[in-house]
Amino acid sequence: MRGTWRIAKIFGIDVNIDSSWLIVFVLITWTLADSYFPDQYPGWESWLYWTVGVTTSILFFASVLAHELAHSLVVIRQGEKVRSITLFIFGGVAQITEEPGRALKEFFMAIVGPLSSLIVALVFGILWLVVRGFSEPVGALARYLAMINASLAFFNLIPGFPLDGGRVLRALIWGISGNLRMATLVASWFGQGIALLFMLWGIWQVFTGAFINGLWIAFIGWFLRNASISGYRQVVMRDVLRDIRVEDLMSRDFEAVSPALTIQQLVDDYVLRRRDHAYPVADGDRLRGIICLHDVKTVPRQQWASKLVGEVMTPWEKLATVSAEDDGNTVLTYMNTHNVGQLPVVEGDRLMGMLRRGDVIRFMQLRGELGI
Repeated sequence: MRGTWRIAKIFGIDVNIDSSWLIVFVLITWTLADSYFPDQYPGWESWLYWTVGVTTSILFFASVLAHELAHSLVVIRQGEKVRSITLFIFGGVAQITEEPGRALKEFFMAIVGPLSSLIVALVFGILWLVVRGFSEPVGALARYLAMINASLAFFNLIPGFPLDGGRVLRALIWGISGNLRMATLVASWFGQGIALLFMLWGIWQVFTGAFINGLWIAFIGWFLRNASISGYRQVVMRDVLRDIRVEDLMSRDFEAVSPALTIQQLVDDYVLRRRDHAYPVADGDRLRGIICLHDVKTVPRQQWASKLVGEVMTPWEKLATVSAEDDGNTVLTYMNTHNVGQLPVVEGDRLMGMLRRGDVIRFMQLRGELGI
């Protein structure tokens, strides 16, 4: 993901920070140190406000990470994989390789996030009760984190997709009706309605003097609306692709290269001319391997004239391939799970075509334009 940095690996899951997170971290820290704590606890020295403010911000985002880890651990327990957790401007998101296949799985995956936030709120609430009599700064920190985590839990329980509450609603409708697409549509409608209320509330706040707060609320509403619409479209796409074969998606307009080409010839005659990032390597119609731009970049520039494609390519034995008869949804899930941009389509060792992620996207766009 562009603009992200990996900061840790927890339970085998990459934890990333998006560049937008830095903005909200600075904003929250500044608000706490310059406004909230001075108003609530006058008399502290300036350095103490900033120390407590920074510490509170770090612990708040640690709480958000705990929320996402709770989701992720349930997903892993259910036999699925979690690629990463990313902290960004609106909190955090766990990238799951495949959506739950049953309503009960979705319910447990969704509900555990708000429950974990409530538990964190309870822990900080107890800490506040214990320390408030002899350490006002620690008590202030604990009180704020108890309130903000409780607020996070209740916010996520709002029954609008893609919030956790919306996923719980979808799971309940899905479980009763057995229809995931219809359940997602209803949860998406709720999500869009709630997003509209947020936007109207934010605009009202802007016109009543709370400009920054209103702008933030309206922005959250806009984000929720887009995420809700996008979530439904993804379900529709997976539903459609289950009935589509790879042979209907793959590109036959590809150019295989010989393993006897030099890297220099590959770059001059293929990469720069066709502007593709990957090329199948074949003898006739027999697949030998695949060479990508990443493979080319591993070869020092001065060796391009002497190094052969056959020496640099990923060989056939190590390649992931698909059959023309595979369904589109299974293949797209595989590509997302393994972060693969293209797959050779083979029959035995005979190259039939190339399936790229862009082929799937263009297919769905054309269907949408035609109203199918």
